[in-house]
Amino acid sequence: MESILTPVLALVTWSLVMWFWLYLTRIPAMQKAGINAAKMKEKSEMDVLPRKVRQVAENYNHLHEQPVVFYALAFYTHLAGPVTGLTVGLAWAYVLFRVLHSLYQATVNFIPVRFMLFVLSSLMLVALTVVNLWALPV
Repeated sequence: MESILTPVLALVTWSLVMWFWLYLTRIPAMQKAGINAAKMKEKSEMDVLPRKVRQVAENYNHLHEQPVVFYALAFYTHLAGPVTGLTVGLAWAYVLFRVLHSLYQATVNFIPVRFMLFVLSSLMLVALTVVNLWALPV
């Protein structure tokens, strides 16, 4: 059986891919807009950047919000919970939905569809939590 930590590594790797994408789009856009990062005082100064550039940055930030719960839950499962085909599958499904969420947000970003991808990833976290709770000794 595969490790529950492999999906963690995959999501960390994906977060770094989004970090590179962020800087590959943001730096040229800032140069074009005449924004000098050394003189910036507020994040709102970047609101003049194109929406496509801001979407990538917003997604990178999102990868540091709910995925923190995933990381904690995956490590809990590895250390104390049931590492089974089901839990590993749920972890991979979570990663898949987060990658789809990232790609969708960074490109199309129609919020109702993006929200559904978020809900689906959240349901994977709920299911993984329930499996861990169910496995607790009584």
